[in-house]
Amino acid sequence: MVKFTIDEIRGLMDKKHNIRNMSVIAHVDHGKSTLTDSLVAAAGIMALEQAGDTRLTDTRADEQERGITIKSTGISLYYQMSEESLKAFEGERTGNDYLVNLIDSPGHVDFSSEVTAALRITDGALVVVDCIEGVCVQTETVLRQALSERIRPVLTVNKMDRCFLELMQDGESAYTSYLRVIENANVLMATYQDEAMGDLQVYPDQGTVSFSAGLHGWAFTLTTFAKMYASKFGIDESKMIKKLWGDNFFDPATKKWTSRATDSPTCQRGFVQFCYNPIKTVIELAMKDAKDKLFPMCEKLGIFGRLKADDKELMGKPLMKRVMQSWLPASEALLEMIVYHLPSPAKAQRYRVDTLYEGPLDDIYATSIRNCDADGPLMVYISKMIPSPDKGRFFAFGRVFSGKVATGTKVRILGPNYVPGEKKDLYVKSVQRTVLCMGRKQEAVEDVPCGNTVALVGLDQFIIKTATLCGEKAEDCHPMKAMKFSVSPVVRVAVEPKNAADLPKLVEGLKRLARSDPMVQCIIEETGEHIIAGAGELHLEICLNDLQNDFMGGAEIRVSDPVVAFRETVVATSDHVVMSKSPNKHNRIYLQARPMEDGLAEKIDDGAIGPRDDPKIRAKMLTDEFGWDKEISKKIWAFGPDTQGPNMMIDITKGVQYLSEIKDSCIAALQWASKEGAMAEENMRGIVFEFCDVVMHADAIHRGGGQIIPTCRRAIYAAELTASPRLCEPVYLVEIAAPEGALGGIYSVLNQKRGMVIEEMQRPGTPMYTVKAYLPVVESFGFTATLRAATAGQAFPQCVFDHWETLNIDPLVSGNMAANLVTSIRKRKGLKPDMLPLSEFEDKL
Repeated sequence: MVKFTIDEIRGLMDKKHNIRNMSVIAHVDHGKSTLTDSLVAAAGIMALEQAGDTRLTDTRADEQERGITIKSTGISLYYQMSEESLKAFEGERTGNDYLVNLIDSPGHVDFSSEVTAALRITDGALVVVDCIEGVCVQTETVLRQALSERIRPVLTVNKMDRCFLELMQDGESAYTSYLRVIENANVLMATYQDEAMGDLQVYPDQGTVSFSAGLHGWAFTLTTFAKMYASKFGIDESKMIKKLWGDNFFDPATKKWTSRATDSPTCQRGFVQFCYNPIKTVIELAMKDAKDKLFPMCEKLGIFGRLKADDKELMGKPLMKRVMQSWLPASEALLEMIVYHLPSPAKAQRYRVDTLYEGPLDDIYATSIRNCDADGPLMVYISKMIPSPDKGRFFAFGRVFSGKVATGTKVRILGPNYVPGEKKDLYVKSVQRTVLCMGRKQEAVEDVPCGNTVALVGLDQFIIKTATLCGEKAEDCHPMKAMKFSVSPVVRVAVEPKNAADLPKLVEGLKRLARSDPMVQCIIEETGEHIIAGAGELHLEICLNDLQNDFMGGAEIRVSDPVVAFRETVVATSDHVVMSKSPNKHNRIYLQARPMEDGLAEKIDDGAIGPRDDPKIRAKMLTDEFGWDKEISKKIWAFGPDTQGPNMMIDITKGVQYLSEIKDSCIAALQWASKEGAMAEENMRGIVFEFCDVVMHADAIHRGGGQIIPTCRRAIYAAELTASPRLCEPVYLVEIAAPEGALGGIYSVLNQKRGMVIEEMQRPGTPMYTVKAYLPVVESFGFTATLRAATAGQAFPQCVFDHWETLNIDPLVSGNMAANLVTSIRKRKGLKPDMLPLSEFEDKL
């Protein structure tokens, strides 16, 4: 059944111009996995009859049951293209065989970290958009992620069958709705595109847009129809294709093309007349079982011979599905787009190397990545861990960017915190086996050259989530850049075993859970609680399910109510410079705090400004965009927490001796203090601490870390408390799709939940409204259930983490909402319910 052997695939891996690495991305339920099925079937991995219903890339039981994709799944497909279908292809190629490494990714917002992991190791993306719903919130998020990773998109407008069967649209209105979908997608691509990539917008008449119906397994691009009609009209395909889109009208009576509609009743738009109406006719005949008219039509189209004898007996929908599949097979249209318009690794790595490699862009490693050189030094990026069939072990899944990785190779594993020249986060281990991912099973291969995706066995003990692998002797090699996730884990639950004897199982299970998902964080609090942090309710539910059933062997766990992480910030400059003395009374530190300028904290979160930037570029950005003083912007000591968080310590002292000696101690204090703020031990956010003055003991032994760190930490807390501290809460952007009658219910639920509506618009051509609103994460638990109850199940919400909102209530005044929040957080963490007063942290002279 399968049309290829593993050896054939291995042979193709060396032809780097004939490889395509691509992921399928879209909004939830726009039909990614269903569409992928047609591609898988075309490679002969499953029968065409089953395509569309099997969803082969949903490998887990809960994915099949819920009908959603949760983990991104990789599969390698081998296609033999005919010489005729490739004659217009102008790029480099070796032979007619192509290897497509395809990754099917989830659409739910909660799993968008899986999408990021998939995008990092691919070069092209197939963006799927529902032709009726159009471009939604999540389509925008995934597109933005794809373009920031420098990935070339092609678009498919999916669920075409709905236009014919449900909405009975006429050609003209269908054309306008597709035009709108494509324009909306192009607006997004133009907004986020990278200069290095050139023009990324997609146009049907250039073959970068296809029209598909994943469920029934058919699709077409305009080239498909241009080929059919070119001979009939006697003009070449390239001219014909231009006529099939845009304002080109044809009147069969006069046999003339015009650029605007004439008054003649027979004059119709090219697309409608030559693409839409023929499909409509075939579908309608098949649905009415009018075989006497249908079969002669099939013969004209030359597809009657492709139908089997059993197929001719079918009635209604199954008949339509078979006829459409034989006339316009989805795989041909999609493959044509993939091969023609998505880049091969040899092409893509040229412009992607700048965004991938952290070191200098002219060393041997960067050069080898740029040239996709199989004989160069080894560079592999592991973007996620996949649980393997034997319990508790993982495959490290990633992509070879240069060199060749083989069974038994010794590699250096550089973790995310590795710094060149240091020993931390560095292991040297050998690869036990290299395997290929084939959806539900893995196939062993000897070695994998660059430009391909690969799964490695035997490294799972040393990689937590992501890592860079390089050759054993490559001491000067820098790691690849870390991935930027578009969501952050803001919802947390505490877990404990029901039976105390299962505690070791829980600890082991949490370690495995942290590996299996790129986003989830498993933390052990000082109070001994085990915390799991995820992106939303659904994400946590899936993680807890995995934890209990897969990683703990079914041992029962107790789960606390979901808790939201807050942040602490300030809204004014400290009212006076605070001073702290060291325990031996010989050193004094003077500090003050001020809030960051608007938008600066977000820049740091996105990674646009960070500790690893070139100081000159960073100083220029701070002076130009945020009005900083040029001298001060060069004196940023550190970012915190975790050395890259959205708080800074800057040095504004004048002529202090020995300052550099205590710099490390002060940075350590900043990391500690910004991780646990003074009010409720939550992370700080958006605070700049200005180091005003230090008075130190002349003797070096009296100003060690033990004296400076606690002092500096107390000074930071005092500075925070004197600068009108506030709490920040995380806020979701909710997009709700609902009919007009349900709007009243939506508004009343949002009002109860402190929500704020920002826009409401009707989708053109449908009775549906889209409401966008901001909703505090605290209020979002059970929001879906309440909303469905209030609107009789007609509203569909979709939540994405959007920003941090400062609560404008002073938590230092007892009795208000902010103060109660602080008290409840402190109780939960097992601290004293009352905040420590300022006098605890600040000393008098």
